Amino acid sequence: MNWSKHDVTQSQRKRASGPAPKGRQPAPTRRKDNRGLLIGGGIAAVVVILIIVRVLLSAPQSIQGVQTFSNVPAGHSDQPVAYPQTPPVGGVHNFTWQNCGIYDEPIPSENAVHSLEHGAVWITYDPNLPAADVEALRALVRGRSYTLLSPFPGLPGPVYASAWGVQLKADGASDPRLASFLTEYRQGPQTPEPGAACSGGAGTPVER
Repeated sequence: MNWSKHDVTQSQRKRASGPAPKGRQPAPTRRKDNRGLLIGGGIAAVVVILIIVRVLLSAPQSIQGVQTFSNVPAGHSDQPVAYPQTPPVGGVHNFTWQNCGIYDEPIPSENAVHSLEHGAVWITYDPNLPAADVEALRALVRGRSYTLLSPFPGLPGPVYASAWGVQLKADGASDPRLASFLTEYRQGPQTPEPGAACSGGAGTPVER
């Protein structure tokens, strides 16, 4: 067969203008894969952040000065109990709990401790506390469920906040840690019987 110079040139042009070698094609696919990896990594990062935030919100908050007592005994007795803490933070207690609310007279520790077992916070104050400070404490607990407020003769400080196994000695009625203590420990994770009654028991509060 005779090939002219013109035919050879045309054939070379066709080969030169033909499709690129197959090895050059995957670049667009790699770009798509990279975008997929970036999106997937972003979603994973958001999930991790949400988990961390949830854990931080659910974890107990640190309140300076709170004492924690471990191995607090429980049980019922109809006899007076000598508690190791003043005021008590738990222990053997009366069969009947104290109705939650505000009291202007001392209440039996044995009944109050039973309320602590149900998740109450008991705020006690020196009977000689000024009337304005007592009113500030009443305003703090007024309308809150699972709270007790009462004077406590012989209290070793002006104001104490107690829940089952934990206690705060406050600087006074205006101590901001009292509100934090209520938020943290009223029906808190330390409660042996969360949700149990704090009404229908003993005592008649002057306010709730």
